[in-house]
Amino acid sequence: MITVEHLSHHFVMGKKGEKTKLPVLHDLSFSVNKGEIVSIIGRSGSGKSTLLNLISGFIHPTSGEITINGTDVTRFSETEFADFRLNQIGFIFQNFQLIPSMTAYQNIELPLILKGVTENERKKITEQTLERVGLSHYPNHYPGELSGGQQQRVSIARALVLNPPIILADEPTGSLDSETEASLLEFIQQLNQDLNITFLIITHDQEVARIGSRTLEIQDGHLIKGGNSR
Repeated sequence: MITVEHLSHHFVMGKKGEKTKLPVLHDLSFSVNKGEIVSIIGRSGSGKSTLLNLISGFIHPTSGEITINGTDVTRFSETEFADFRLNQIGFIFQNFQLIPSMTAYQNIELPLILKGVTENERKKITEQTLERVGLSHYPNHYPGELSGGQQQRVSIARALVLNPPIILADEPTGSLDSETEASLLEFIQQLNQDLNITFLIITHDQEVARIGSRTLEIQDGHLIKGGNSR
């Protein structure tokens, strides 16, 4: 499903003529099988968020290869990766990334609009997705009118609405209290069981990491725990 081979990355810092390289990731290799929940854990600054951005195509690696669902995406253009993400990857963010001027329904519907789904089909899918995440009574509520847990469920619904085989989650419970966190993690596990969605979860929290079938640990840009599973 996801294969990372000899992946390294550095950022270039400074002005022209005074540039320096800042190494972030060093020769990472691992794979994630279909239907797995894999947790990637590490301290702040370890490189785990950079890894997520590389896998999702928001930045290009310095070296190495990334294959997703049988497709080598390493050298995709921005346009190619944008199209690929729309069809293959859903995202869950720590701060929800909802559009505050849009209702829960509209936030969830947006990916369907971007994909060109007809209005009648959008309505059907959006309502079904709202029901799946337990928010069928809140379609017209704006993000500011919802609790943190409800906002994250809207975010999950938006990630689910195009039925992607993979969901990438970046600190998905980082803005939630412990009780809401436990409920959300249980919900992620249920989605994984019901829909066989592959989850790759970035976290610094051992409690969150425990829901994974495997844990990869990154320290100072090196993979020190975990590895290939084929």
